[in-house]
Amino acid sequence: MAKPFFRLQKFLRRTQFLLFFLTAAYLMAGSLLLLQRSRLAIQQGTRGTSNIQASPISDMVVGVGILDARTMQNPRLRAKLLMDMDELRHPTSDQRYGPRWLISRNSELRQLRRRWFHRFINDQEPMQAMGSKFSGPNPHFTGTYVGCFSDDSREKTLKGAVFYDLRKMTVSHCQEACAERAYTYAGLEYGAECYCGNTLPVTIAKQEECNNECKGEKGSICGGVNRLSVYRVEELRAGAKRRRNVIYRGCFRAPENLTVTFPASLIQSNLTVEKCSEFCSKKEFPLAVIGGPECYCGYPTMHFTLHDSVDRLFCSRQQNVSSVAEVPRDENYYQVYQTPVQDTRCTDRKFLTTKSKVFVALSSFPGAGNTWARHLIEHATGYYTGSYYFDGTLYNKETGFKGEKDHWRSRRTICVKTHESGKREIEMFDSAILLIRNPYKSLMAEFNRKCAGHLGYATDRNWKSKEWPDFVNSYASWWASHVIDWLKYGKHLLVVHYEDLKQNLIPKLKEMVEFLNMTVTEDRLLCVENNRDGNFKRSGARQKDFEPFTQEMKDLINKYILTVEEALKRRNLTGLPREYLPR
Repeated sequence: MAKPFFRLQKFLRRTQFLLFFLTAAYLMAGSLLLLQRSRLAIQQGTRGTSNIQASPISDMVVGVGILDARTMQNPRLRAKLLMDMDELRHPTSDQRYGPRWLISRNSELRQLRRRWFHRFINDQEPMQAMGSKFSGPNPHFTGTYVGCFSDDSREKTLKGAVFYDLRKMTVSHCQEACAERAYTYAGLEYGAECYCGNTLPVTIAKQEECNNECKGEKGSICGGVNRLSVYRVEELRAGAKRRRNVIYRGCFRAPENLTVTFPASLIQSNLTVEKCSEFCSKKEFPLAVIGGPECYCGYPTMHFTLHDSVDRLFCSRQQNVSSVAEVPRDENYYQVYQTPVQDTRCTDRKFLTTKSKVFVALSSFPGAGNTWARHLIEHATGYYTGSYYFDGTLYNKETGFKGEKDHWRSRRTICVKTHESGKREIEMFDSAILLIRNPYKSLMAEFNRKCAGHLGYATDRNWKSKEWPDFVNSYASWWASHVIDWLKYGKHLLVVHYEDLKQNLIPKLKEMVEFLNMTVTEDRLLCVENNRDGNFKRSGARQKDFEPFTQEMKDLINKYILTVEEALKRRNLTGLPREYLPR
């Protein structure tokens, strides 16, 4: 009996060893395969885009010796690590000042970051052979291909308008965008950037240097690294209309020296607003200044700020003058129009060249204008802003918030957007700009965003659903607790009210820029003011004279308004604007 049992035991030992050996071999082979594929993705990813996603994990994990660099190249481990880091970054213990639904909201944000991370890794497709495979333009586009050119940032060509679409850029999309704004040329760069203008770049590059595939269309070329694929824009298709949205800015007194203030001019009998605007658009100036037969083109400057408009009647006498001889000598008022041309003096942005020593937050309750404030800060300082969240919608917008993809703790951005509250989340920052908005407006803006995205409006059905009162009951307390937490735990605060920023843009923006320890020119601030709205105007059907708040909701919100008012005064800060007062 003992002999058969001994044989069975020996057989099981051999089988166990064999299974262990096969399992180990299988895991090693799989690891080698994943390592090879991830190395290829990382190598190719660093060619087309800056290495801004390697820093989050390497700075926080590799830097302290927890993992080695080879482990970090495995996409599965990187994704798991990101999830673990999210859980560490969102503790649920400190919930004294936030409602219970904040946990589910943080969970949604974590899911957003995870989906973005996997999408980013999958988007890094091999492009080694692209130079030879895609060496020419796609023949089915209507525009005439001009060639591949070097993009020199010092040149002013193809800078009339700038657009970004980091996911869906195509040659047709760029051409149509430039054609709608009456530009002659469309240039594509980095596979996702579109530039419009009326003058060709100076330096011609080799065709094979334009080798970046369009993000929205495989097999098509959208420039390269500092290389532009340039097309001459053809007329729009039948039925499509040019966006000749000339906006009247007002009647203004002429500056002392017209020729110095305005670089381009035209004198023509029977001059019309359309002719003057078209002339200035061709010259790529955002302002058209017209008085009788005289047309001037330029920018808002210290000599012509567009701040002191006068009654339109002052310009009416000159409006009917048709020749130079008829112009009265004492006439010095001109009508000013905004052309479709974008003011590009403040559109250049970049990451900080050295890590910031001061970690600054741009904190607000959702719907309080944080994205708009980021737009203003980026264009005023010339540096990108970061974000605690990875919002692909903002990254892929025409404005291109490229700081969205940079890790929020990289310190390569001028400040970091956050909606978080609580002692731990606040004390991570050295200082903060606290943006506060009327809770009634903030709640409506955030509800619109939840239902229809950043630029849409909630439908009548959304407002009348059970979701709206539940939303108010939950988020109204968050509006108050967010401000109170930052006042309590914030180390160095600058409180900015959204309404004040909107009404007194340049003084308030200058205050914010100084808080960020930056200096900017007056002309750059005027450029920001000229581009103040950016692409953040909501579109779609908007209900007028609509009151979504019941009396019960108002009583709840008014209680929180008084609570925040008292908290501000205890810190010897300016109280809430008058329009916040209980309804």
